[in-house]
Amino acid sequence: MTYTVALAGKGGTGKTTLAGLLIKYMVKNGKTPILAVDADCNANLNEVLGLNIACTVGGAREDMKKGSVPSGMTKDIFMEMRLEEAIVESDGFDLIVMGQPEGAGCYCAANSLLTNFLDRIQNNYPYVVMDNEAGMEHISRLTTKNVDVLLVVSDTSRRSIQAAVRINKLASELNIVVGKSCAVINQAKEPPSATVLDILKEGGLELAGTVPADDTIYEFDLNGRPTIELPEDSRSVQAAFQIFQKIVK
Repeated sequence: MTYTVALAGKGGTGKTTLAGLLIKYMVKNGKTPILAVDADCNANLNEVLGLNIACTVGGAREDMKKGSVPSGMTKDIFMEMRLEEAIVESDGFDLIVMGQPEGAGCYCAANSLLTNFLDRIQNNYPYVVMDNEAGMEHISRLTTKNVDVLLVVSDTSRRSIQAAVRINKLASELNIVVGKSCAVINQAKEPPSATVLDILKEGGLELAGTVPADDTIYEFDLNGRPTIELPEDSRSVQAAFQIFQKIVK
């Protein structure tokens, strides 16, 4: 069965960086092949992973809706072909990028095709890592698979912690988590305060651990280097790996 880890959180908390580090950890420990899914409309997981993308799921969906299907080809075959093209292969993992959200008009047929495609290809991977927007509705809409672990990423601010609790509550209401939800406090300069721990506890969200602020991540980002290439002896990578050891089977 496929083991799915989904990441969500308020914008700017570093969840995409952590998604990349999670993939780094899993590849290092032989937990492959992995299907990496960038479900954030502001897609940049490919940059974290050092990959170029030429096609997205959203682009394929738009082409079908605009009538770009060649004469003599069914919509099913066209979408199958374009979605296969959207998969970028790498060492130990493949990446598929969802792309921009839906525009005006009915996308029921396209969404149905997309759901069936993702359901099918996920069966080819023992592991799935999904980087999401703050809202979780699109997971329920576009993928019918259950999430084994939901990592809700927060920074140290009160608003970000509260957002993490709300995301966890929404995920619970959508019934997409069959395993467990836990919080990761990222970019931490000190241990979480009693107030932060109380907010998490009252919200029913377990704290899996904290990842310290790390200038190396900033330097990699500034220089356009994929953060998946961060050295394993960096503080952030070591802390993240300790968290991942607890959650990845």
